[in-house]
Amino acid sequence: METQPVTVGQFHQEHGEALEMKVIAGETGLDRIIREPTVNRPGLALSGFTRYFAYKRMQVMGHAEVFYLRSLRQEQRVARYAYLFAYKIPCVVFSRALRPDKEFITAAAEAGVPIFQTPLVTMKFINKVTLELEMMFAPRSTELGCMVDILGIGVIIRGESGIGKSEAVLALIERGYSLVADDVVKAMLVDGRDVLCTSAELTRNHMEVRGIGIINVAHMFGVKAIRKDKILDLIITLKQWDDVKDVDRLGMDQEFIKVLDMDIPHVTIPVRPGRDIARLIEVAAFQIKLRKSGYNAAEELNTRLLAQMAENPATPPAAP
Repeated sequence: METQPVTVGQFHQEHGEALEMKVIAGETGLDRIIREPTVNRPGLALSGFTRYFAYKRMQVMGHAEVFYLRSLRQEQRVARYAYLFAYKIPCVVFSRALRPDKEFITAAAEAGVPIFQTPLVTMKFINKVTLELEMMFAPRSTELGCMVDILGIGVIIRGESGIGKSEAVLALIERGYSLVADDVVKAMLVDGRDVLCTSAELTRNHMEVRGIGIINVAHMFGVKAIRKDKILDLIITLKQWDDVKDVDRLGMDQEFIKVLDMDIPHVTIPVRPGRDIARLIEVAAFQIKLRKSGYNAAEELNTRLLAQMAENPATPPAAP
């Protein structure tokens, strides 16, 4: 699991256009790091109360802050600006197309703090920025395998090289399901509870088929055969038949694998010639879909067996 630091320049490059942010001062400070995934309005700090000043966040100036500063004398404003920029704030954004006075721009330039302007309403801008920052700060990892969306169930298929992952994925795509990623799956923890997976941008829409080479899935099967991202619901490991020593024939105990500290259901499918692996993967996904809805076939059968034993204690239960 890793969390990459986010710089002001990186945030502006990725989201500046959508947020209508333009740089008006302090371009030399774009390498400053945003250390917390939210924003702060520095009104209290500008008034002199800094005990709980969240200076590690992006600072947003709205009507309240700007008109308060305009009510001060020039020497008071200059003193407040010096106090503000004594902290290592990442940047300042003026919403509602408000523009800082020349003293503010001078103080920001001396401190090397980027100043942005956006026409968006303050709260709308704050809401959008918070969502984008949470995504950028989300813990991430890389999982090896192919990922497919099977009727809303995100499945990573993994196994040793040459075991048949690509063939199984192709068969699933032909049945109308969607490819999310091939070989390398990028995973991200969202809201601290869901693992959102996607493909590397460079290889998106493509997959490697042994003996054929690289194919473009979208061009070959249509755009419906591709999905940009999907929540991870199940991991399936393909193993050679002889390598699987113990097989849970009833499926009473669900296995789990940790991905970004989240427990993801795991199923091992033994592979040998003649087995329809794509169909087995499909059934495993259907099984997880039923379990998520509250139905468990193994538990239902176990309950029926226990009920039969209770009614006829001398009669052995029928074989499943």
